[in-house]
Amino acid sequence: MKISEAAREVEVIHSTDVLVIGSGPAGLAAALAAARSGVDVTLLERFGCFGGNITAVGVEGFAWYRHDNTVDSEGIGIEFEERAKQAGASVAEPQSNSHAIDGEAFKAVADSLVLEAGVTPMLHRLFVAPIMEGSRIIGVIVESKAGREAILAARVIDATGDADVAFRAGAPTIKQAKEDMIGASVMFSLSGVDKTRFIEHVKAAPHTYADWAYGQWTIETTGKEDEMFSPFLRKPFERARAQGLIPENLDTISGTWGALYDTGDLTYMNLVHLLGYDGTDPNDLTRGEMEGRAQAMMAVRALQSFQPGCENAKLRNFGMTLGIRDTRKIDAFYNMTEHDVREQGRFDDSVGIFPEFIDGYGILILPTTGRYFPLPYRPLLPT
Repeated sequence: MKISEAAREVEVIHSTDVLVIGSGPAGLAAALAAARSGVDVTLLERFGCFGGNITAVGVEGFAWYRHDNTVDSEGIGIEFEERAKQAGASVAEPQSNSHAIDGEAFKAVADSLVLEAGVTPMLHRLFVAPIMEGSRIIGVIVESKAGREAILAARVIDATGDADVAFRAGAPTIKQAKEDMIGASVMFSLSGVDKTRFIEHVKAAPHTYADWAYGQWTIETTGKEDEMFSPFLRKPFERARAQGLIPENLDTISGTWGALYDTGDLTYMNLVHLLGYDGTDPNDLTRGEMEGRAQAMMAVRALQSFQPGCENAKLRNFGMTLGIRDTRKIDAFYNMTEHDVREQGRFDDSVGIFPEFIDGYGILILPTTGRYFPLPYRPLLPT
């Protein structure tokens, strides 16, 4: 059954040169870059903080790909790390030449960056529809506690992570069948970890990236990754399955730990992997949040029982929302290929570079050899 919504007038509450929708690392960086170039910028975010995956999901390993010979792009991404370090909101990341960012403290760091750049902040407003003039987006409709509102903009940047704006404006998008999507995660953090005991046990039996091939997972590497240290946890969950703490058929609970603080906080625990969930389907999101938390609590109990240093650990917090890796992608003027990424493709319209880092669809390549690929402008533009 369908109903017809009544026609109504919507008040225009704001007008801006550039409207960035979504404030994760990409959207926050886009807003800062645009504002620093001298235009009027507004940053729209559905949650109560800026930072996206860092702050709302709890992915604090912002640059865990970085090693001695990594060619990095510098820029605002590096600035996120540096500002976090200056604020005492980071700690050395265990597997790389980077710092893990304290997601809670970075909320305040992001606020400062936004205000310093002169960006107009808009939290707690959800994008619901584009305002179109022919084939051009000239603004958006938002919903909030204040009701339905309109914002006009000369340029709109879609940084939603799911191509929400492009999709609703009618741009062609690509989406895998959900059984082929990269799994979603519920991130969580622990408190009360005995740091010395935990690290001693990790050093006594270190894991490498080759250990990622486990259970339902396969992993393709270049070979060098198979010898590199990874903060991976598997044995506690094998023992928990044997003891009945985790269902025997649930072999997707395993993965990496993140930052370990002197206070005993062990953060960005990436141990829960949910397959067959579509991050653009609210029913899947609901199931994923609830099932993910249930699996996370199984993981916590397994760590308490079988991981040295975690005997007195407790759940500190869940990520504020489910971590989604794979949904819609725009069908762009140019869609980058596997060859472009793996063979250092070169482009006349390059707007940046990215180190040879691949993590997804069963492939892991870490940038330790100085190889990189440029990012052209055309993949950012929907056809």
